[in-house]
Amino acid sequence: MSADGFAFLDGRWRVRNRRLADFLDPESGWKEFEGHTTGRLFRDGRAHVDEIVFPSEGFGGLTLRLYEPETGKWTLNWSNSRTGRLDPPVRGRFAADGTGEFHGTDSYAGRPVRVRFRWSGITADAARWEQAFAAAGSDAWVTNWVMEFSRA
Repeated sequence: MSADGFAFLDGRWRVRNRRLADFLDPESGWKEFEGHTTGRLFRDGRAHVDEIVFPSEGFGGLTLRLYEPETGKWTLNWSNSRTGRLDPPVRGRFAADGTGEFHGTDSYAGRPVRVRFRWSGITADAARWEQAFAAAGSDAWVTNWVMEFSRA
């Protein structure tokens, strides 16, 4: 996958979420909730925008994904409706097996963290997204949010 990397995400999806209470504490317990998203392609598939809503959680978000032809990488930009701000982007690409891995830096609870997004299990009707954080100076990744997408 290259410039067509997020074409699979076009359209409407149901999303099962599983999220840690504390993004850096794997023992903090998981919360499960539903969501739904609608995505749309632009620029001949080199840009993708989706809006996701989590009705039981009272918030949602918007993701802008942009393909960079010079580097062959995608930049993923997330905005949470609670904060209204654009979080620092993550950048990466899809491997030959269709798995996408994207990395960046951010902060969580006032602490700097490295961020990893991973897309896998991509088919016409399903996909899996995982978010993991590693505290600055640590190589211990904590997977803290998993989304299972199914075609609506």
